Amino acid sequence: MAKTFYGNFFEDFSVGMVIRHATPRTVTSGDVALYTGLYGSRFAVQSSDAFAHGLGYPHAPVDDLLVFHIVFGKTVPDISLNAVANLGYAGCRFLAPVYPGDSLYAVSEVIGVKENSNGKTGVVYVRSTGYKADGTEVLDYVRWVMVRKRDPDTPPPEPHVPELPAALDADALGNAVPLLDLDGWEPALAGSPFRYEHYEPGERIDHVDGMTIEEAEHQIATRLYQNTAKVHFNQHTEAEGRFGRRLIYGGHIISLARALSFNGLAPAFHVAAINGGRHVSPTFAGDTIYAWSEVIDRGEIPGRRDVGALRLRTIATKDRPCADFPDLDAEGRYDPSIVLDLDYWALLPLDG
Repeated sequence: MAKTFYGNFFEDFSVGMVIRHATPRTVTSGDVALYTGLYGSRFAVQSSDAFAHGLGYPHAPVDDLLVFHIVFGKTVPDISLNAVANLGYAGCRFLAPVYPGDSLYAVSEVIGVKENSNGKTGVVYVRSTGYKADGTEVLDYVRWVMVRKRDPDTPPPEPHVPELPAALDADALGNAVPLLDLDGWEPALAGSPFRYEHYEPGERIDHVDGMTIEEAEHQIATRLYQNTAKVHFNQHTEAEGRFGRRLIYGGHIISLARALSFNGLAPAFHVAAINGGRHVSPTFAGDTIYAWSEVIDRGEIPGRRDVGALRLRTIATKDRPCADFPDLDAEGRYDPSIVLDLDYWALLPLDG
């Protein structure tokens, strides 16, 4: 019996298949510091034990997207080691706070498969759930990924594409945030005088700043998340691929866009849910990422008088500032500079 594993190919997946992923991961303060070093995120709740404790947290929680990346990384060897590209996300919910010292593991269920017309690849839909060691669910999400076939002559499976929600309801959010004592919310320390009530649907915010992706930091990030996808870390194999070089992990762009959004959305301290996301075009080392956001909707959370939810759409571009809010054209085509279109709910403190 072979001792090594070459990853699952498209024909290895079937609807209903459940995979318990290897290597539980204890999140440490070192992980948090390295994540800050990679992206420079400045949201006060995740940056300061003192600020978080003043609101009622026992400690500063781990950044929501670091939790996402760690859980995602657990799934890669089984789901997307042989991926061509990760295509999108839906129905992502952050369900409980994570603190340094918590250990995380992941389980996935295949909920859809569909072979592509070229007969060489197919799309696999999975629902992945992250747990603490005691069984507490911290995160669940659906993603779909294009995976290579081992043998193009393998007969295609019966296609099954799951129905996915366009967006989660605001009244289902908030479980990952304790009831907050807003007397501890200090606007000067938070980085903004604004709160939930100051943002209006239709408002667009240019986040102004840009960040260039360096090859070394992307490699550090993929290793931090134990993400083993060849398209991200193996230049020897990717030199023969369609781009001739490694792709930047899509989650890296999400974290960069989120960090950039602090300038204009500093009060949006918690990502409560990701409704959907699309990696519009590939990103490579040397690209400079900019971002802008639109407020799509506002939502009250039943039983919460401390926080409200903003539904945000954040667009990230490469090598193009966003003062003119690059978007889709009249025919629905993305501007060539756009690399990410992310739809998510964030929580902000209420005013008074």
